[in-house]
Amino acid sequence: MGLAWSLQATAQYAGDDEGILMQKAARRDSAAIAEAVDGWWTASMAGHDQRIAWWREARFGCFIHWGVYSVPGGLWKGKKVGGYAEHLMRKEKISRAEYAEQLLKPFNPTGFDAETWVKTIRDAGMKYLIITAKHHDGVAMYPSAIGDYTLRQSAFQRDPMQELADACRKYGIRFGFYYSHAFDWEHPDAPGNDWDYNNPGGDKNLFGGTNWYDHHPELLPKAVKYVNEKSVPQIKELLQRYHPDILWFDTPHKLPLSENIRILRAIRETDTAVVVNGRLARSAAVSFGDYKNTADRPAAFYPVEGDWEAIPTTNESYGYSRFDESHKPPAFFIRLLSKAAARNGNLLMNIGPMGNGVIDPRDVRIIKAIGEWLETNGESIYGSQPSPLPVQSWGEVTRKGNRLYLHVFQAPPGGGLIVAGLRSEIGKATMLADGKELKTVRTRPEDVMIRLDGTLKDTAATVIALDVKGEMRTGDHRLLEPRVPQTFHAFDAELHGQGWSYGDGKAGKDYAQQWNNGSQFLTWKIRQKATAKYKVVLRFAEDAPPRGTRFRLSADNTLLEGTPGPGGELGEVELRDGTTAELKLELLQPGETPLKFRQMEWRLPG
Repeated sequence: MGLAWSLQATAQYAGDDEGILMQKAARRDSAAIAEAVDGWWTASMAGHDQRIAWWREARFGCFIHWGVYSVPGGLWKGKKVGGYAEHLMRKEKISRAEYAEQLLKPFNPTGFDAETWVKTIRDAGMKYLIITAKHHDGVAMYPSAIGDYTLRQSAFQRDPMQELADACRKYGIRFGFYYSHAFDWEHPDAPGNDWDYNNPGGDKNLFGGTNWYDHHPELLPKAVKYVNEKSVPQIKELLQRYHPDILWFDTPHKLPLSENIRILRAIRETDTAVVVNGRLARSAAVSFGDYKNTADRPAAFYPVEGDWEAIPTTNESYGYSRFDESHKPPAFFIRLLSKAAARNGNLLMNIGPMGNGVIDPRDVRIIKAIGEWLETNGESIYGSQPSPLPVQSWGEVTRKGNRLYLHVFQAPPGGGLIVAGLRSEIGKATMLADGKELKTVRTRPEDVMIRLDGTLKDTAATVIALDVKGEMRTGDHRLLEPRVPQTFHAFDAELHGQGWSYGDGKAGKDYAQQWNNGSQFLTWKIRQKATAKYKVVLRFAEDAPPRGTRFRLSADNTLLEGTPGPGGELGEVELRDGTTAELKLELLQPGETPLKFRQMEWRLPG
């Protein structure tokens, strides 16, 4: 791989100082990419499928943020500190010396019991555990031989990482570490601490802000020194001492890509079998990890190709926060797990144990309920794959071979569950909870109805196993049923035209953004079961689209055209029985700002 492709993007700057700096940065990163792709990284990927096989099977893991910051839990000198509790040091600009005196040295979690933690996680149905060996505060949560910001300096003269590793192996849980490789607030040469050391990469946006290493390459040797003295040695120490199954990294933008690639190479030279997540090293062209990471704290998932993982947390903080009561109900995570598995993804769900070493009871209640659901329905999650069926209005579908698992979130009207787009000959349908066989009827060549007797077995997600005989044959048009409201999500649409990007999937951010011209439009494939009328409402991240914005909705012929009124209402449509079409939503007249389109709702009139 040569350098020309990456230099094209910076050629426009040639002749000015900033352009020269950008060209040098591009050469630096391109050289690292080329060396990796043409050599060691490509060779390491020969073992990728074998390395990641257990992770693909697992589907559900436990993320644990636990450190000396867990003791204050968002309280500092009588002051409530909001947001991520693990960011206390940065938020309050606590000096390295004070942080060590007030938090590191007295740290003594007498309630910590590794076996209790691991059994709780095992009983929650989680198959792997990743814990913070070092977060951004720079404290090694084990007796590291490197530096003085480690548990060797604390009152807790034990090795919780070793105890957890041993317990995980005892109870059949895969074990791994989160390590903050690029962001370190205690080290004088690392990015991030701009209150003790005036270093780049912090909140003050010193020296060019995020891309400080490109704007001020003279500062990069400091960060390289940190990587050489602490980051790489501690990562190797973790690999050689504990032999983890997985390593998890974050905030790679605090270092140049060339350094992140160098760290990955050191890992592969030390251990070829350890799985590495996708946030260590990635470029626009290459993702160097074993899988991709999507959003933190997601509520929905944008389309991703290949293996991926999302990291929800029970509330809104990853580290323990005594003040954060925003814990979501178990049903939220059960459905999120169903959605992830149906899209070929894993959930790495976070809990934040308390500073005394005890798992927060608020977290225990949530994961215990998830575990109870998985005890009955885990067959539909572990080792599952996405189904080839189109979007179903009632829930999600996973697959294992010739068995489909129907995750029913809401009961259909009349008690008849339509599995749309299934052309194959079907076998029996059974409730996964109790094995009860359900009656099936083929209503159309592409549709099968399952008769549900009574209410759903589980209000979070009732799972029905449906066996298919012979080849799996499916259609790709979504079925619209009368008396059933429909929601057409941006994440389920096909996006046409240039310039689109997705929101990260957090609550309210499930949108397709940068919609600002007529060459961009969205489509969904639909089938109408019976003649029906709907009231059409458009939803955006904004309360409403800019004044004067005009849309067209069509399905072969124009259905509606106009400007949304109050509440986003565009008008009413009627579709005839048997309509099979591509539903198309276009922007005829853009407003002053690009749109963030979330969804189109078809409601029943009246």
